[in-house]
Amino acid sequence: MHSELALLGLCWAVAIKIAIAHGEHSQKTIAGPHQSLWYNTLPGDGGTQADSVFSGITTFGRLPYQNCLQNPDAIYDIAFIGAPFDTGTSYRPGARFGPSGIRQGSRRLNLYGGYNVPLKTNPFNSWATVLDCGDIPVTSYDNTFALRQIEEGHFRILSRAPSTDANEPGPAARGALAGKTLPRVITLGGDHTITLPLLRSINRAYGPVSVIHFDSHLDTWKPKVFGGSPSAVAAVNHGTYFYHAAMEGLLVNDTNIHAGIRTTLSGPSDYDNDGYCGFEIVEAREIDTIGTQGIIKRIIDRIGTERPVYLSIDIDTLDPAFAPATGTPETGGWSTRELRTIIRGLEDLNLIAADIVEVAPAYDTNAELTTMAAADVLYEVMSIMVKKGPLSKMVGNENESEDL
Repeated sequence: MHSELALLGLCWAVAIKIAIAHGEHSQKTIAGPHQSLWYNTLPGDGGTQADSVFSGITTFGRLPYQNCLQNPDAIYDIAFIGAPFDTGTSYRPGARFGPSGIRQGSRRLNLYGGYNVPLKTNPFNSWATVLDCGDIPVTSYDNTFALRQIEEGHFRILSRAPSTDANEPGPAARGALAGKTLPRVITLGGDHTITLPLLRSINRAYGPVSVIHFDSHLDTWKPKVFGGSPSAVAAVNHGTYFYHAAMEGLLVNDTNIHAGIRTTLSGPSDYDNDGYCGFEIVEAREIDTIGTQGIIKRIIDRIGTERPVYLSIDIDTLDPAFAPATGTPETGGWSTRELRTIIRGLEDLNLIAADIVEVAPAYDTNAELTTMAAADVLYEVMSIMVKKGPLSKMVGNENESEDL
């Protein structure tokens, strides 16, 4: 009995010594795969290698994402923001899915590093902090409230200090924002009604602005002509928003221009009303006689290179062969190559903000023609903004009242 107890005691002593010995030596973690298996530094101008463009969370051009409306500390020089609204459309609904569709179409924009050869700039690797700020929450049950959400959401994104030159004076900012440089905001629509609340937001920051409008339709129709205006809510839609913008004093008189127009009219008086709203017209068919360079010249001659400019792009500027997924398609439009060439020709203008609208992915092909075209057009817009530099280096406050 005594020997058995002694043996048991010896076993316990050995076990305790082993436990103490293990406690005195920390176990080393087995090294996993090397970090370079996932992310690499590329030679030359590339920077950091992205993972496969078909994996990961979908943001515009695989940009960093922050919910900027929830995070007041998010800072940027250029922000992408979605406005998923389509209850102002007259024909095909579905543009509420435009923001997510455009992001999907943009996945391979920086596949090879993002360098824009014609513009000689890389919008993904530059001085600018560029973020995808997600979407503005938009109700689909109340158009009046939805447009207010879009205006306030856009202004919240627009009115904060940028990442670069936040303390430098900017172009024609007024009121509480006077003397400040602001970030640029690129909005993913949504049907074209969203441009009205976006211009209201812009007006709060800059006052009236000049507008370049790429579209197959005028969108300056009087509410009685377009839709009959049975109510105040119905009077605001994707064919009348520029009429309301003109009546509200959001546009600089006689400095605005449509490009790509080829729609039918209620009659010649529609063109008279369009001129009254402050627009000049470049017809889509003029590309056959004056070419892309002629259209670029027409736009620059009308807008000038000093004043702040808002750019609004309806994807139906493109022929349905290149962009079938849109709310109101019109044949006889431009090719994607022609539109991108024209936009690149506007690099000397002072773009303070932009939108692209009427992308309705449900009508696209499996090849995602429309969403890729929309993303590529915005790639040119973003490249222009980056190449131009911070807004502090653009037009000064001395031009604020020019041509009002």
